[in-house]
Order: sequence, then C-alpha cells, then structure tokens
Amino acid sequence: MGSNSIEAPLAKRLEGKVALITGGSNGIGACTALLFIRHGAKVVIADIDENLGYPINEVGLGENLYFIHCDVTKETDVENAVDTTVAKYGKLDIMFNNAGIGGKPGGQIHNITGEDLKEVFDINVNGSFYGAKHAARVMIPQKKGTIIFNSSASSAIILGEVPHAYTMSKHAVVGLSKSLCVELGQYGIRVNSVSSYGCATPMFKNQMNDEGEGKWEDLWTRAANLKGVVLKAEDVADAVLFLASDEAKYVSGLNLVLDGGYSTTNPSFSMAVKANLENAAKQN
Repeated sequence: MGSNSIEAPLAKRLEGKVALITGGSNGIGACTALLFIRHGAKVVIADIDENLGYPINEVGLGENLYFIHCDVTKETDVENAVDTTVAKYGKLDIMFNNAGIGGKPGGQIHNITGEDLKEVFDINVNGSFYGAKHAARVMIPQKKGTIIFNSSASSAIILGEVPHAYTMSKHAVVGLSKSLCVELGQYGIRVNSVSSYGCATPMFKNQMNDEGEGKWEDLWTRAANLKGVVLKAEDVADAVLFLASDEAKYVSGLNLVLDGGYSTTNPSFSMAVKANLENAAKQN
C-alpha cells in the first residue's frame, strides 16, 4: 500500500474533519481519500464510476469512507452529494474538486469539434463550479472550510503540450479558484488549487491506451527538470493534504505547482545546440 496505508500510525492532521472528493474512485482522488482518512477525516467519494479502483478497493468502505454516485456535469447530482455528506457526517470542512478528463489527445485546433470542447468543459469546469457552489452554500453559515481544485501544470504554466480544450479548462479552474478566494475569504473559507506535472493515473493510461506506467512515466522522467524523483498520485495527495490541513490556515488563492521546477526551464536552446552538433557530426 505504500505511504497511504491507513494502518500506519502518525499525527493526524485532519482529526474531526469531513471531506467530499469528486472523482475519487481511483487515481489521485482515491489516494487523497485514503490519506485523509489516515489523518483522521471522514470522507465521501462522489464519482460516476462505481467500480472502485486501487487503492480504494484494497481497503474497502469502512465507517469513515462513504461512496455516492455522482455525475459532476449534473448540478443536482453535485448538490445531492454535498447534502448527503452533511446528512451523514454533520458538516463539510473540505471540498476537493478532483473530477476531470483530459479530452481527446493531440489534434490541431481545426480538428477540435464543439462536442469535444463541451465534454471537457462540462466535467472540468462546470463540475468544479457546481462543487464549489454547493460547498460554499454549506460552508458560509459555518464561517469556515476549504475548497481545493485539481488543476494541471498546463494552467498558465506549461503550454502547447496537451490538448487545447484541456489547457483552456484548467486555466478556467485556476481563475475560478482565485476569484472565489476573494469572495469567500470574508467567510473564513480558503480556496486553492493544485497543478501537477505528468502523473500516470489510471484515467490517463486508459486514455492513452497505456496498460502500464512504463512508457509515459519514462518519457516524463526523461523530460523532467528534477531528476531522481518520479511524480506519483500519492505526491499530489500529499499536497492536497497540506492545503486541507490547518498547517495552511493562512494559505488562500494559491495555485500550488508540483512540477519539480519544469516550468522554470526552456529546453529550446539546448535542443537546438544538440541538433546543431549532431548535424555537424554527420557532415564530418
């Protein structure tokens, strides 16, 4: 199970808190759910996929973990997920808007259809908006809470390497996060986002028809700025835990980028030099 094992003893950073995680059946959402529970939280997973994947299926659903079917493109589903969380556990302290899709890989702009764009925005943007809206609805009377969005390193950080619709949607998510930070701060509600570098989640591997982590994980590792470390879903969960905990009690409006410094680099010059040397070698 690794570092997210529920059994491992540690100081609990979310003791007594209640969290709702959309898209929590597997990948980053599932890792975050188990990490939250390990730190004392009660967690509701809201997902359209009822086939719970790793690591959720390794431990099952206990008294601190509850699943509810939820299509985030439907506001009534999201509203019901929030209301069910409050009814079951008495409150909502943490809303992690994690559900998202990457859209069709590649493609020039003239090949992208309105249906492609709508599908990505319905889930990534509208779903996040509904989650924040209904979380705020119950958090405002409490005068406290934290709303977290799962964005991407493509959110104004790394551009031109992922589908346009995905990039647009993640810009929108970060924009929503910052805008809500201003509105909800007066109620003691913190709003932040997490933007990670390439991570071989089950959703990504399925989208790219990659049965194992090898191909894409190897590519990301070779392209990474920070060597010797491979970004995992558990690492993103650790960042979400920090933002959800009282350790980040004065952190709001932040887009926390987990990219090992990749966004600070520009490989164009070194690539051009390498190509020039290779061409010169061929000519000699």
